[in-house]
Parts: sequence; C-alpha cells; structure tokens
Amino acid sequence: MAENLMDKIVSLCKRRGFIFPSSEIYGGLSNTWDYGPYGVELKNNVKRAWWKSVVYEREDIFGMDAAILMHPKVWEASGHVASFIDEYKDCLHCKKRIKADDPRWNPKRPNWCPECGHDGVGLTDRRQFNLMLKTTLGALEVGGVEAYLRPETAQGMFINFLNILDSKHPKLPFGLAQIGKAFRNEVTPGNFTFRTREFEQMEIEYFVRPKDADKKLEEWIEYRFNWYINLGLKKENLRKRPHGKDELAHYAQACTDIEYNFPFAWSELEGIANRADFDLKQHAKISGKDLQYFDDAAKEKFYPYIIEPSGGVDRSVLAFLADAYNEEKVKDETRVVLKLHKDLAPTKVAVFPLLRNRPEIVELARIISADLKKCFVSVYDDTGAIGKLYRRQDEVGTPYCVTVDVQSLEDKQVTVRERDTMLQERLGIDRLKEYLQNKLYCS
Repeated sequence: MAENLMDKIVSLCKRRGFIFPSSEIYGGLSNTWDYGPYGVELKNNVKRAWWKSVVYEREDIFGMDAAILMHPKVWEASGHVASFIDEYKDCLHCKKRIKADDPRWNPKRPNWCPECGHDGVGLTDRRQFNLMLKTTLGALEVGGVEAYLRPETAQGMFINFLNILDSKHPKLPFGLAQIGKAFRNEVTPGNFTFRTREFEQMEIEYFVRPKDADKKLEEWIEYRFNWYINLGLKKENLRKRPHGKDELAHYAQACTDIEYNFPFAWSELEGIANRADFDLKQHAKISGKDLQYFDDAAKEKFYPYIIEPSGGVDRSVLAFLADAYNEEKVKDETRVVLKLHKDLAPTKVAVFPLLRNRPEIVELARIISADLKKCFVSVYDDTGAIGKLYRRQDEVGTPYCVTVDVQSLEDKQVTVRERDTMLQERLGIDRLKEYLQNKLYCS
C-alpha cells in the first residue's frame, strides 16, 4: 500500500469531498486546490487545535491577524526584495522550468533534461527570479503602487511589535501567533498539497532575552513535536532534523525541522528557528522607529531574540490524512478507514435509520440528529443500506455512528458504533448526548 498511498489519498479526497483540483471545469490551474465540505472541516479543526494549544492554553502568547497586503518597505526591510530568489533553467524541448539546484541534474550531461529526458536540444543558462507575487494597488495599473502578496505571515507580527507592547504591556518572554494565507511563486510546486503557490501558515514569533534563546528554542522544538504526536501522528513517522550551518537562512542562528515521512519522502512539516534580533533591527533601521524592548527592572533597552515555530496548515492536513489512512480486511472485503484523532475528524457523529421505508423510524432518527447537531458536527444519512453507510463514514473518519431501528421505537434505545474497533453498544436515547460528550471531549 505504501507504494501508491499518495494516489489513494488523492482519490479519496476527490471522491469524498476533501480536496478538489481548483478550476477543474476549465481544465484546472496547476497546483491549486479547493477544500470541499470534509476538507474544510478537517483544515479548520487542525487550525483550532493549533490555536487552542498555543494561544488558549498558554498565558504568554497573544493572537493576531495581520493584513496580507503591506507597505512595500516591509519586504525591503525583511530582505525579501533583495534575496528571496530562486534560480532555474528552462528546457528548450519540453519547455519545463526546473530549479537550478534540482538533485537530478547530471553534471556529465549538461544538455540533459531531468523532466523529459531529452538530450541535445539544450538548456538555458541559470536565471533568477523573485518568489514574491506582485500586484498593483490603485484604480489604474499604470501609475499604481506596486505591492506584493505576502510570502510569509511573520512580518505582520514584527511590524506590530510596538502596538503589542503599548496595548498588552507584556513581559518577556512573550509571543504572537497568527494563521493566514501566504503566496510564493514556486518554480516546482507539487506532491498534491505539499508545495503550492498559495498556502496557509501557522506561525509564532516568540520574543525572548538573548541569553535565553537557546533554551527556549529547545523547549519549542519539544512542544511542537509533541503536538503532532498528541493529535495522532505516529512517532515513528516524525523526526527532528537540525539544519547544518550551510543551509541556515541568512537571519537564523539555528533551526530544526520537524519532518514527516510523507508517502513521497521525509519532508519538512514545521521549522523552528532562532532568528536572533535580525527582524526588529531591520524594521527599526528602515522605518526609523525604535523597536527595542525596555526592561523596567534592569532599566535597559535591547532588541529581543525571536524564536519562530512555523508550520504549514496544508502540509499538516496532508500528514494527518496520510497517517490516518488504513485498509483492513473485513469479511473478505477491504474496509478503508481514516483513523483521525477525534479532535480533527470533520464529522463527529452520523445518524442512520435502519429502514428507510418506515416513516416512524426515519422521524425518530431525524429528531435525534437535530438534537445532536446542537452539540456536535453531525450528519443524517438514509441514502443506502446500513453497511454502505458505515463504510462511507469510515472513509471520512467519523468516530461514531448511531443507528435507529425498529426496537428503538419500543425501548427508546439506539445502537452506537465506534469507528476504529467497529464495536457496537446499545444505549438509551436520553443518555446519548452525555455519552458522546464524554467520548469526544472528555476521554
């Protein structure tokens, strides 16, 4: 199964309404994706779990949501205008664009293309281009202000450092957290939703005293690593990879990636970096504003160091899907089940009538479903036989199914089925809500 796991995940996502190719009726737009009914719930649940962990459960982090469009000088200060550059070559035969550092290049065959395998037509020399996507602000393109769609969410937090000091009066260490869209004109996007030109980030900028930076970096690496495990990722599919000195970003003193064993390779899920004091110094220099922190006790001003845990929402969703995907043999049939953590499951409960041709059973099932919707994300379904309905909910990761049958009319009990074990339990309707609350939120 491992060999074609990605194909199976892509198929499941399309078939069950998790993720669709964007603009599909017009032939699509490469490497853009739309999240369907189940996909958007899964994605929102990942973001809720992250926000709960880093904002609600902590006293030292404040949430915010900065604008996507910012003053062009923000990107001058950050270094993106000058150094956010990729190098690439174009194949004159297949017209594909390939990164200049692509490991498939063969130095002994300078005219060989790793995309089409053609040798002899030739390749262009290395070319550079900025990864930021440009736009124009103003009624007319001619004479308008050139701006950029942000390539990361971090800068919006740095430029609000003074606003947070003035409004919240925090003491070091403290942090800012943000979830938001970012845009990069990647040369070689791919691997489903792993690398796209439009993506969503979950980022924290954690301000610390310089002497505490190394300790706080290690604390955040462990904190973020355990977050993925606590939400169901198998520990053997995760690893920590410290960056070598030759691969650190120009602003970073140290960085460790949390990598996941995706179906295509071990790849970055999240990076945790010590950005030192580069960012606040740069914005102070370009803006002319004093962005130092004043320590009342020591009566001194200094630039804090910044620890940055930066993860991708889309990559996290893909990792949770890959890790949860299971195929099992049940009575000579293959059962596909997404064993998602209950906090991430798009739908928590599904309610079925055992017999669609019995109006009184259907009515009771609908009443139960409507009542559960007040507390849980739940669905009602009567579009197939009970076995088919179970399999459908298994495929989208629903933890519990509730079946209303003939006996339910008499004893006021229903059958509750658990997704992973398929064990069933008979339960009074009056106890159903409490039972599910304990299972979904208290266990």
